Amino acid sequence: MTYQRPTANTAQQFVPTPVRVGADAPRLSAAASILEATEAAQALTDGFSRQLTYLRLSITDFCNFRCEYCLPNGYQGVRAKDELTLPEIKRLVNGFALLGTKKVRITGGEPSIRQDVTQIIEIVRQTAGIDTIAMTSNGYKLGKHLAGWQAAGLNQLNISIDSFDADIFHQMTGMNTLPALMTDMETLLETTDIKLKINSILMKETAFDNLIYALDFVKSRPVTYRFIEFMQTSDNHQLFFAQHANADRVKSYLLERGWRAEIRGQSDGPAVEFSHPDYLGRIGLIAPYAAHFCDNCNRLRVSCHGRVHLCLFDQGNYDIRPFLQHDNPAPLINALQNLMPIKPEHHHLHDNNSGMMTNLSIIGG
Repeated sequence: MTYQRPTANTAQQFVPTPVRVGADAPRLSAAASILEATEAAQALTDGFSRQLTYLRLSITDFCNFRCEYCLPNGYQGVRAKDELTLPEIKRLVNGFALLGTKKVRITGGEPSIRQDVTQIIEIVRQTAGIDTIAMTSNGYKLGKHLAGWQAAGLNQLNISIDSFDADIFHQMTGMNTLPALMTDMETLLETTDIKLKINSILMKETAFDNLIYALDFVKSRPVTYRFIEFMQTSDNHQLFFAQHANADRVKSYLLERGWRAEIRGQSDGPAVEFSHPDYLGRIGLIAPYAAHFCDNCNRLRVSCHGRVHLCLFDQGNYDIRPFLQHDNPAPLINALQNLMPIKPEHHHLHDNNSGMMTNLSIIGG
């Protein structure tokens, strides 16, 4: 079979075009097909010479928190029953690994909602070519999961904490779980080798208090506390204009006090991390509104329903689930390579255009 190359104006699902062959045409064995796909695979590189080595895989769009900037009224509707299965995830990650992916981040929604999340971690860990398996979580009942995630091979965990004040945390998330989460994070640091990072949405009302507390927290702990600029979606206009803060203010504060920016690794995400000789941990900044933010993009996103998002804030998404129904990776590899010419150069947040994004639980940020 051959597959048509998608363009910006084509339908967003790949449609296979049958190719007639003679009755005596030789049939490749499954093993030969896989070998052929492996030999033909080339590293995913888009039209702007950016090599894509980082897959963010959403395994559910369901979340049990009610964060005011994302799902202020909670998750609406019923959790989908057609999330990617374990065999589909195995084939997906294998196909990406054959194309040079080195890092996989499991996201949501809230990924720990899935009872098979530990098995998913194991699948990714066992995939040849994947060096780093990470996950982003709200930390709900973290202590319950730690041992299993550690045994499964999780390398890195990002926990969302938008305030170190328990009352404000409760107000912002709808969950009164900060005290337990703080205890569980200490357990993680004391009993596992999982690298811990903490994510916080940078908002005017809480930015300074969070920074001061974060500096104290990372003083003696090998943790990176990262501020993420509040991003506008179609559902949060009013809150965005009231609470958006520029990451440059935090950057200036750090530089004036002897912090220095670290060099970003090839498979790292978009954060710029700052270190200080007197601190064991780091402070990170993710500033999507900064100039040239997209220049070094190394990421692709796949939703829990098997749709590729070429950019977090883009109208297009492309259904690759039909290629996850068999073990031959050749069609999946072909489809992903054919998407590279249409990956956009940058987002359009400066034009108040968030693409299809209504809330970040759809694809995990």
